[in-house]
Amino acid sequence: WDDAFKKIADSLNKLDSPNEAIFYTSGRTSNEAAFLYQLMIRKFGTNNLPDCSNMCHESSGTGLVETLGIGKGSVTLEDLYESDVILVIGQNPGTNHPRMLSALQKCKKNGGKIVHINPLPETGTTKFTDPQSPVEILKGGTQVADHFLQVRINGDIALLKYLMKRLIELDEEQGNVLDHEFIKSKTENFEEFKTSILQEEDAVLLQDCGVERQHLDEVAHLLSGTKKIIVCWAMGITQHHNGVNNVREIVNLLLIKGAVGIRGGGTCPVRGHSNVQGDRTMGIYEKPPQSLLDSLSREFGFQPPRDHGYDTVEAIRAMRDEKAKLFFGMGGNFISATPDSEITGKAIQNCDLTIQVSTKLNRAHLITGKEALILPCLGRTELDIQSSGKQFVTVENSMGIVHTSSGTKTPASNFLKSEPAIVCGVARKLWPNDSINWDDLEQNYDAIRNKIEACISGFTNYNERVRYKNGFSLPNVAREGKFRPSKGTALFTVNDLPQVKPKEGDYIMMTIRSHDQFNTTIYGLNDRYRGVKNGRRVIFMNPKDIASRGFKNNEWVNLESVFKGKSRWVKNFIIVPFSIPQSCVATYFPETNALVPLDSVAHRSNTPASKFIEIRVHKSDKN
Repeated sequence: WDDAFKKIADSLNKLDSPNEAIFYTSGRTSNEAAFLYQLMIRKFGTNNLPDCSNMCHESSGTGLVETLGIGKGSVTLEDLYESDVILVIGQNPGTNHPRMLSALQKCKKNGGKIVHINPLPETGTTKFTDPQSPVEILKGGTQVADHFLQVRINGDIALLKYLMKRLIELDEEQGNVLDHEFIKSKTENFEEFKTSILQEEDAVLLQDCGVERQHLDEVAHLLSGTKKIIVCWAMGITQHHNGVNNVREIVNLLLIKGAVGIRGGGTCPVRGHSNVQGDRTMGIYEKPPQSLLDSLSREFGFQPPRDHGYDTVEAIRAMRDEKAKLFFGMGGNFISATPDSEITGKAIQNCDLTIQVSTKLNRAHLITGKEALILPCLGRTELDIQSSGKQFVTVENSMGIVHTSSGTKTPASNFLKSEPAIVCGVARKLWPNDSINWDDLEQNYDAIRNKIEACISGFTNYNERVRYKNGFSLPNVAREGKFRPSKGTALFTVNDLPQVKPKEGDYIMMTIRSHDQFNTTIYGLNDRYRGVKNGRRVIFMNPKDIASRGFKNNEWVNLESVFKGKSRWVKNFIIVPFSIPQSCVATYFPETNALVPLDSVAHRSNTPASKFIEIRVHKSDKN
């Protein structure tokens, strides 16, 4: 360990500029480790802090900050139980967020209605059986979704515009549909928004979203009778060129109903990692707020860098162009999680040194810089014993609740170190006589939490409150009905209809995960919810497309994406007929990451557009 820490410190000190180092963070990282990590990195002199949020919910944060003033969701778990209508859009809780299904089930039992909006029907949302409930098992589960709107890939803005147009028309016909008092007192730009919505042509909206008018009208009437509306979304909304606009349109729908900042209503971006939201709160962000930098300077006596650093896409470009020479990954499976696999792999290999802090081996360890270190760390299920005794860490969930996480298992090896200990070990080698007492921070995590309390708002009495049974809630201005601190109002926005149609003969592909998968971790080759067994190199296609294009079920094909004149290929995929809109196809992530162009990103958030890739399908020689 001493040799490894010295090698890292020596390599960092040899760089011509701190900005030649990139420090990546996975959502696995605890609050304590994330705070120490960003502290060390900013003391070193850079804001190159890309993280998994850049690839997932960056569009959510950008859109929510622009419209409501806070980049987090506004609802609590209890709000889901009490909501009258929950829209689940661009998200598959059955496969990717199974714990959420129990919350939807409670909403149903309380009389709420669930609307699932997705290009694919998902078994978990259609019917859910709680494995911990014998009664549920005996009766065969609960039908979760009351309405299923099978939208075309990226037809969400058209669908939302249609729903809002119908709500505005219903309000003009019968009144009491829109919340005019809320709109008047809490928002701005409503008239411009309303004018733009009423100018949209129904035929265009219906064609772009691909959903029948009758089904949309049924949902519009459902929404017309209540304010207690929650919209839950994930990657199907954010990973588009217009991902930020998708989020802003969701906010528009909630604002016309006065459904933000009330019990049972609000925004719910669903984050899959265990602490992806907490890491951002702790300062894992390439564009840090000045308030955080000022507090670090005041508390620790150094001047943090003020220039913005690289996000994930920019970090790959920097390594590709040899502007970055060292990569440090605090968790994660960087190469499998990122777009444009060939370019990313070559970019990593340009580095002089790559460092991975990992609980287990993954494919990112196979493609390295000229030299590479794997630093094996304790998992959060393992006991963490430091010199002051047993330690616990904390995380923040999607609802803004901070709570403890404590391991109970005997560590796999006595030589494993915790993430906080690894950060402190590197820091001590970087600054042997530092004014920051890294020893104290390593030996007792209460000391880390005291520093967090001193630097980040909302953590008053951190060590005391986090020891409460259910932890504590961080402040949330949108939840309190207070919007955009500088303005005091929420913002209605006007968002253009995006491209949804491919060129003649092409398809629009989106990437998805299987049932036996968590992020990049693949536990098995079966996807029982979709009827796929013993394989992942499949492409889900509409049966009409299969027949009309001269393909056959279970035929081998090669896939090509073309972006700005450059072709990208993946080969030998099997056609699987599935219920998906025509001209739309789906494939598993990360098997088709190679088709996602590095420069195909969401406007303003720079999130890879992994849910909208125009491809061509070619017969394979393997047939």
